[in-house]
This record gives sequence, C-alpha cells and structure tokens, in this order.
Amino acid sequence: MRISTVTMFEQSTASMNRQQSDLMNISQQIASGRRVVNPSDDPQAASRAIGVDQAKAVTEQYSDSRVSARNSLSQTESIINSVSDAITSAKGLLIQASSDTLSDSNRESIASELKGVYETMLGQANSTDGNGRYLFGGYNDSNPPFVKQGESGVVYQGDSNAREQRVDATRLMPVADNGETIFKSVPSGAGYIAEAKKDNGDLNQGNVTFRGPQITDVKDSEDFRITFNTPADTFKIEAFDGTDWTAVAGQTAVPYTGDQDGSSQQIPVGGMSITLEGTPAAGDEILVAKSGGDVRGADLFRTMEEAIRVLENPADDPVKKADQRNTLNTAMRDLDNSLDNVLTVRASAGARLNELDVIDAVSSNRTLNYTQTLSDLVDLDYTEAISEYSLRQVGMQASQKAFVDIKGLSLFNYM
Repeated sequence: MRISTVTMFEQSTASMNRQQSDLMNISQQIASGRRVVNPSDDPQAASRAIGVDQAKAVTEQYSDSRVSARNSLSQTESIINSVSDAITSAKGLLIQASSDTLSDSNRESIASELKGVYETMLGQANSTDGNGRYLFGGYNDSNPPFVKQGESGVVYQGDSNAREQRVDATRLMPVADNGETIFKSVPSGAGYIAEAKKDNGDLNQGNVTFRGPQITDVKDSEDFRITFNTPADTFKIEAFDGTDWTAVAGQTAVPYTGDQDGSSQQIPVGGMSITLEGTPAAGDEILVAKSGGDVRGADLFRTMEEAIRVLENPADDPVKKADQRNTLNTAMRDLDNSLDNVLTVRASAGARLNELDVIDAVSSNRTLNYTQTLSDLVDLDYTEAISEYSLRQVGMQASQKAFVDIKGLSLFNYM
C-alpha cells in the first residue's frame, strides 16, 4: 500500500484538530463549572436536568407568590387588629352611656366620640393594599367596598368571595377576607338577640323595655316576635318558620301584666324566655332572633349607627328613654358578637401566616434537593477535570511534535 505525503499531512492535521477540540471542551467545562455544557456531552443527564431546572423555577415562582400573600395577610391582620380595638372602645363607650347618672349632654359627647370610632372603622373597611386594590372587596377590588347611601346606611358593594392566591402547587390560599365576613357576620356560636323595633323599621311608640333573652333549651330555640294587640293589654307571639311568621297556637291574646308599677312579666317561648316591663302601645313589637340569621342579619355599621342615633337625641320622655335603653342593650350584644367574629377572622389570618412559614420551610428543602440533583447531573468534578485537562495538553503537544517530525521527512534523506 502506498501512502502519499498528502495522506500523512491530512491524518496529522485531523489528529491535532481532534486533540485541540477535546482540550477546548474540557477548558470550557472548567470555565463554566459544568460537566454538561452541551446536550451532546451527556444527553440523558441534560434531559433530566431540564426537568429538574423547570421544577426548581416553578418552586421559586411560588416563593415569590408567598411573599405577596404574606404582605397581604400581614396587612389584613393589622387592620383587623385595629378594628377589634375600635369595637372594644365602642363597647366601653356604650357601657359608659348606659349609666343613669349621665345627662343628655354627656351622652351627646359620647355620641360624638362614637362617631369618630365609626368613621375609623369605615376607613379601615375601605383600606387598600400597596397596589391600590381594596383589601376587603373580594374580587371586586377596584371600588370601595363600603359606601354610605343615605337612610340605607353603609352598603357593602364588594362580592362574597375571598381573594385567593396559589402559594404552592397544591395550595390555593385566601389572602384577603371579604368585607361581609368581617363586618357583616357573626361567629357560628352567636346566640339570640332581642330588639325593640317594628317589622317595617319604625320605632315602638310605648315604653316597654326588655331583659334577655335567656336560653333554657338550645335545641328548641327559634326566632319569634311579640306584637301587642289593640288594645295593648294583650299580645300575640309569632314564630318564624323559615319563610314567614306564623302565630303560635294558643298565644294570640296573652294578657300583659308588665305595665303595673314595679312589675315585670317573663314570657317563655320554646327554649327561651324574655322579660318585659313598661307600658306598650298597640302595634309595638319585640323581636328575638338568632344573630346573623335570616330574620336579623349582622351589620357592625348598622349597630354603630343605631347607638349614635339614640345618644344624639335627648331622652326627655319615657318612650325615648325606653328606646335608648333597649337600643344600647341590643348594640352591646351586637358588638360582643362582632368582636368575637373579628377575632375569629384575625385568628384565621394568623393561622394562614403560620402556614406560609411551614410552606416556606418545605419549599426551601425542596429547592435544596433540586439544587443537589442538578449538581449531581451537570456539575463538574474539578479534580477529575483538571487531571483530564493536563492529559489533553500532553496529547496536544505530542500531536504537534509528531506533525513537525513527519513534515520534515523526505526520501532524499535515505539516498
């Protein structure tokens, strides 16, 4: 077989190029710190690394989402804490106003202070986050959720949903409660509340006052109302059946004896009883209903408005005094329920903040596992790489030396 000079040159050049390519590859690996620089270096490892890297990126995105969720929940908890302080302050003012030693001017001063608490609550209910969104409007967060509308009082214009945010692959977390949950709800264990007011919203014209209600059997308790007949020396009792009021059998003309001097009358209905005293007018009503139920929904702002109303107006006759006493008693019970509800919502927000801490810890461990897996797949063993780099250098130098020697050969050297 005859080997030409061209063949020897081509083989030597190819050998040097191969050695140089190998040296450049290992140099690139050392410079980048990665064993798999190109997918062709290790196709299987490169494919697995893409999947792990994507999972790690998703985990980091959820981490950013949790930062946003934590900010929203922290702000919510702070505002709810302020609302609970405002309710406590309002309750203290009502207790003070209930004292018989106060004059009308004293109560008017308390009403002025109560107005300030009321406006503070309304401002907190319309709080916004750092992006200008209203916290307590649900998903309708572009407009104030609570708006004053004349005689209707404060009206909620948000929706009944709680804004949610995905904080992990398997967790969609509420990050802001809606205004109904905070300001127009009561806890599930809230009891029954009495109110001296007619079904159409008009005030009673007599001076009947109430104490209670007292619960004697929770299972038999139900919403009811007492309506004084004409003449007002008898009354009827009606129960709410879920859709309408129906008269209780045998309770349509019950004699009323609570208008006698220094006397009162205890009226049992089902699993409850209420004590009445004073002189009624025909058509006056006393309602006893589950707080936050179908008959008497919860509304913190309405409670505050009613209390302010009776404190602003002088109680200069028996009817107004009875209205003041009944309204303050009802308002104080409503505030107790509202405070329990607000504290429950705050506890829920705090629990979600704690849950975020747990998810963060789990996510950190997951990120460490992904990082370790990626390192095992694509990172470089520097000891092995430097050793191979040195070997490639020797190979490159040997290839170059061989080419120089071959290039200098000629048949004239043997003639």
